[in-house]
Amino acid sequence: MEHRRITLFAGHYGSGKTNLALNWAYALRREGLPVTVADLDIVNPYFRTKDAAAELERAGIGLISSRYANTNLDVPAMPREIYSLVDGRDRCAVLDVGGDDRGALALGRYVPSIREEDDYEMLLVVNRARPLTRTAEDAMAVAREIEAACGLGFTAIVNNTNLGAETTAKDVLASLSYADELSRLTGLPVKMTAAERRLAPELTDKVENLFPIDILELYYMEKEGTGLGKINL
Repeated sequence: MEHRRITLFAGHYGSGKTNLALNWAYALRREGLPVTVADLDIVNPYFRTKDAAAELERAGIGLISSRYANTNLDVPAMPREIYSLVDGRDRCAVLDVGGDDRGALALGRYVPSIREEDDYEMLLVVNRARPLTRTAEDAMAVAREIEAACGLGFTAIVNNTNLGAETTAKDVLASLSYADELSRLTGLPVKMTAAERRLAPELTDKVENLFPIDILELYYMEKEGTGLGKINL
């Protein structure tokens, strides 16, 4: 699987970037690579990489997240360990960047080191089914806001169009023209199209660079307990 040492996932709130970041980390780990996931999301208090802490540990994947994650505090405090991950260059780093431009502000402090090493890709995660990114023009506007906020440009697009559990292969196929149009507008290549693993048999021969993913089933904080669906390692 082609990759850079640092992979950043960013996109509008609800685009599915956290789920993709985790799936990407598992894919790298399956190749035997040392991997650490860093949670830079200061916007979403519910769907956090920290929810997968136990599963990540069992897979041998490191996790760096704010000590305020999954609490009632909303403080943009970034762990110092992220600097070591970005500067260390001894393991793959998967960074889950916060939703939209406000969340991307947290990334700005690490950009000089990321640029210096120049072994990164910043992936624009888009979901055509989300209200604010239903057109390629809207998705491009979101991308420009994120880039301006963090000072780093996107290098490729990830088409993550889905309707949750109701997603069909037809939905994924219908989104390909949307991703191609966004690629034309931005000048960015479509690195991959993500689709739930159950749909892979119907899509493998029809979708270029298909990335089969497992969907994490998280329970929001207001519900009793937390849980994770099984991820196939």
